Amino acid sequence: MKAKNLRDLSNDELSGKISELKEELFNLRFQLATGQLENPMRIREVKKTIARTQTVIRRRELEASK
Repeated sequence: MKAKNLRDLSNDELSGKISELKEELFNLRFQLATGQLENPMRIREVKKTIARTQTVIRRRELEASK
């Protein structure tokens, strides 16, 4: 997901999105450990999306504190 799309979401939606992504990451790691993972690049994509989402939340916190 692009950062532009993430900026359009509310803070509650972003928090929910992070939870979903962390659950997906857990499942992907489990699949990797059991040898069932079809697309290993998906782990990298999910990690980057989590980081983007957390960055958007942090920027909003910093802007609110000004």
